[in-house]
Amino acid sequence: MFSDDASIVLKKVHHLLLVRDPYDWVLARARFFLSDNFEAELDHLKNGNAPIDAILNMMIFGIHQKVPALWDIYTHNCVSWLGTSAQIIKYEELAGHCRNIAAPEAETYFRDLFAKCGMDHLPEDWRERVEIGSDRKKSGTARENLKSDGGAADIPDELPDIQKKLVDYAAPGLRTLLGYA
Repeated sequence: MFSDDASIVLKKVHHLLLVRDPYDWVLARARFFLSDNFEAELDHLKNGNAPIDAILNMMIFGIHQKVPALWDIYTHNCVSWLGTSAQIIKYEELAGHCRNIAAPEAETYFRDLFAKCGMDHLPEDWRERVEIGSDRKKSGTARENLKSDGGAADIPDELPDIQKKLVDYAAPGLRTLLGYA
């Protein structure tokens, strides 16, 4: 989170920020909140107690005094770091190169990524390391690993048009600033 203390602590480190398209982030956050993996004082929203479109809006605008809005999360964890030495890494690009690890483009991508981490060269076993680290079977938050009786399976694969407009209303210019629009 962007703060005076974080700025001081991170001054001499290689600072990378993983960002996700806000449209996809809303969906992923909703799936996670409705899953059994998520524990908070929000169980009353699970099991179809609230309509999915309302859940998506809650992910965008927050829940008063319970859950921060998309704008707050992106502002304090991403946008406020822009223009500093922090390097932005797009989740979608990283995931795509992990899925296509044998492609020459993946080697170029990871060589650049490792350089941003201060590593001069790729380790001999870099592909194996990336495959192990990106194994979705070992992820507690990968969509297919979320356990849910709470309605997470009802979240659409693509954000509906009205919620896209609401994201753009709630955080105008965010997707453009991050290179998604």
